[in-house]
Amino acid sequence: MAENCTVHHDHPHKHGAGCGHTAVRHGDHVDYLHDGHLHHPHGDHVDEHVIEVSATNPDRCNHGEGCTGHEAGHVHGPGCGHEAVPHGDHVDYLVNGRLHHPHGDHCDDHGPLEVVSAS
Repeated sequence: MAENCTVHHDHPHKHGAGCGHTAVRHGDHVDYLHDGHLHHPHGDHVDEHVIEVSATNPDRCNHGEGCTGHEAGHVHGPGCGHEAVPHGDHVDYLVNGRLHHPHGDHCDDHGPLEVVSAS
């Protein structure tokens, strides 16, 4: 798996079991959703990861097909109640283990993301 990561500098928080952030499976490891970032503890620092665009997590318009788990008129964005997840070159929102992408008057389903732990 090709990683798209950079070091997140000056990050004093230690991610791990019970840290308060949602843990998600990312390839062969676990990352943590933290304020719209996907953090991966790595030695003495934290890497910024991004969910890759793939057959499992595509970046395509499907006109709202599969976008369930919220009211039809729900609009994803900052403060919407769903966690932001970096995906490719954009931001999706985690809803019931699926990546939802706001697109015009609907949201697109960009595939599954396995939640390992909610805190």
